[in-house]
Formats: sequence, C-alpha cells, structure tokens
Amino acid sequence: MEGFQMEETNNYEKWCEQWREKFLKMDQEELKKRLPELKEEEEWLTLCHFGRRLGVHKENGKILAMEDHDPVTCYERLNVYTLFGYVSPLAHYKDDWVRFDRLKDTSPFAKAFQEGVIEPFSRMFSGHIKELSQACEKLGGKKLPWSDAGYELEAFACIPVRFLFWDGDDEFPAQGNVLFDASATDFIHGESVVTIAAIGLDRIAKLAGVPLDRSIFPIF
Repeated sequence: MEGFQMEETNNYEKWCEQWREKFLKMDQEELKKRLPELKEEEEWLTLCHFGRRLGVHKENGKILAMEDHDPVTCYERLNVYTLFGYVSPLAHYKDDWVRFDRLKDTSPFAKAFQEGVIEPFSRMFSGHIKELSQACEKLGGKKLPWSDAGYELEAFACIPVRFLFWDGDDEFPAQGNVLFDASATDFIHGESVVTIAAIGLDRIAKLAGVPLDRSIFPIF
C-alpha cells in the first residue's frame, strides 16, 4: 500500500507540473473575468479553497499558501489548475442542488465518489455529530435545516458544496451525502469534483479531531 500511495502521489505531481505549464500559457485577464473570486495581489493571483487562501504566481505558476506555512498538497494545486483550465465562459450558479452522479459527465467517476467519499464520510462521523458541526462552523459553513448535521461550505467561491449527515441508530447505520450545484462541472472537470469533496472531508475531519478514513479518495 505504501508503494501504491507513493506512485499515486507521484502521478498527481506529474499532472500538477503539466498543468502549471498550461497555466503559463493562459490569458490571465480572461481568467479573472470568468472567475471574479480571483484577485490580483502584486505578483500573485489569489483565491480561497475551503477557506484557505492560496496564491498562484503569475510568472512561474507555482502555488503557495498565503497565510500559513503548511505545504499545499498536489491535490489542492491540481484543483486550482483544473478550475482555471475548465471554467466555461458561460458558467454560472444555478441553485439546483444534485448528487454527484447527476452532474454532467461524472458517470466514469461515480464508483470512486461512492467508495472514496460517501462511504468514508458515513463511517468517520458516526457518533460525532457535535464534532462535525463544530468543524464545519470553523470553516465558515452555513447551517442547513436538513439532516442531523448539514452545512454548506465553499470549496471555491464558485463551487459551493453541501455536506449532509444522518447519524446511525440500532436499525440504520450512519449515512452521509454530498451535494453540488448543477453548475459545478461547468467550472471544473468531473474528476476534480471527487477530489474537491475528499479535500473538504479531510479538512473537516482534522478540525473535528476525527481520524481520517484511509479509504478516502484521493489517498492522503
């Protein structure tokens, strides 16, 4: 498993480097028009990913955290690059919330989403509704009236995500679900939506003090 994890990480690093080079050829003014959340701060283009402010260097394309010293994972970097690469000029929020498999062109990734996001989410927070709620509130989540613990978080300002959780009892196991606005795949590639949800769960679990389920996708 350790060798597989290293190989998987190396593949993501290779893709990040390829996307970094693609970014250098992008029209940055056009990107700012398509993504109003993207701010120009001296030599950086900045945006927030689950509340963490990241900067993309305008000249070399490297991505760093702007307010902490923790490394930006290859998964976070790839989400930023693919957001830049796939955002449609017509992309806009639709206020139509759907399951992952209802998003456009996500069927090839539905199994990975179920096994690497929904099932770990359901297991990790069984019996931990209080911790889940507190973590989502620390991330600036908006409380929702549905489920035992439901919150809307911003993966990016243009891609809100709803995490819904029902705790288990003697008859039914705990159940989590993750919903997206139908516009999500107008902003980013379907596979990146899987990674977005996994990063969100990773961030929530760490703030909640709940051990991370090692089957979460991608492998952290």
